[in-house]
Amino acid sequence: MIQTDIIIIGAGPTGLFTVFEAGLLKLHCHLIDALPQPGGQLTELYPKKPIFDIPGYPTVGAGELVDNLIEQIRQFKPGFTLNEVAETIDEQEDGTFIVTTNRGTQHQCKAVVIAGGLGKFEPRKPELENLEKYEENGVEYFVRDPEMFRGKKIVIAGGGDSALDWSIYLSEVAAETTLIHRRNEFRGALDSVDKVSELKLLGKLNLVTPAEVTELHGEDRLTGITIEKEGETQLIETDFLIPLFGLSPKLGPIADWGLEIEKNAIRVNNSLDYQTNREGIYAVGDCNIYPGKLKLILCGFHEATLAVQSIYQRLNPGKKFVLKYTTVTGIDGFDGTRREAEKAVVKSID
Repeated sequence: MIQTDIIIIGAGPTGLFTVFEAGLLKLHCHLIDALPQPGGQLTELYPKKPIFDIPGYPTVGAGELVDNLIEQIRQFKPGFTLNEVAETIDEQEDGTFIVTTNRGTQHQCKAVVIAGGLGKFEPRKPELENLEKYEENGVEYFVRDPEMFRGKKIVIAGGGDSALDWSIYLSEVAAETTLIHRRNEFRGALDSVDKVSELKLLGKLNLVTPAEVTELHGEDRLTGITIEKEGETQLIETDFLIPLFGLSPKLGPIADWGLEIEKNAIRVNNSLDYQTNREGIYAVGDCNIYPGKLKLILCGFHEATLAVQSIYQRLNPGKKFVLKYTTVTGIDGFDGTRREAEKAVVKSID
């Protein structure tokens, strides 16, 4: 049986950053993830996708962010159980938990942090005849490697951040990039909408709104699509269609853990520490819900930080905690106690 202080279910960016915050408090972590490698959606679905809202990075690739997070936590030597699904959480008489995976691997811990992102997810697919015929033969739901589109004609369908971001990025890669959306208004960030409009004016991007894809064409693989715009149809030659209509999330086994579920997410106490209705079990990142919730990576980082502070106090009742900046204490000397923090301050002054 694997024993640790904190079991983190989900090795996406929020789960990885939880290890760092726990490490500062000398709490050891072990992560469980259904994927064969850390990184969550960032690694599995769009490792090359640019991310624009990480503080200190005007832009950072999703895969690069994961690599940096892993490097950041390497010093704390976390454990990993990968390619396995956490199926049950059983509380013991002594207040600890045993988390068991679908392969029977058991983990004993003092607290559980669920950082499972959207859980299990499937792309939302357009209702088009013969769609399955063209999947992986010209129809792609994720951009895992932008280089496969270099010099090709591509059509992106969608109106959210992913559709906008990839249209901007791939306009510099593909021979011809077309963005189709069924409305004139987009749901994405305003600066991305402005950038798309700018690329259209520069002739680097074809923008077709309001319009929808109605037919797919090609023998063995996709060679073109039919779109309908304001009652008229038009044939567009293309090598790839990339429908980016979002993901349909499913919590999977998490739904059976006795947690309060709302809108397919885990209800938490955001006024304090992001704890669930089960004491000692926390939920951070995209898998949780509370009033005003924003599904942003940086919000997940904030939630993880407060959750770990709560876990430290729960495991060390009566032990006074004084928060000090890591610029004062460093990493090795940060253990959350007043005595060590004061030593670090004196040392820095000397």
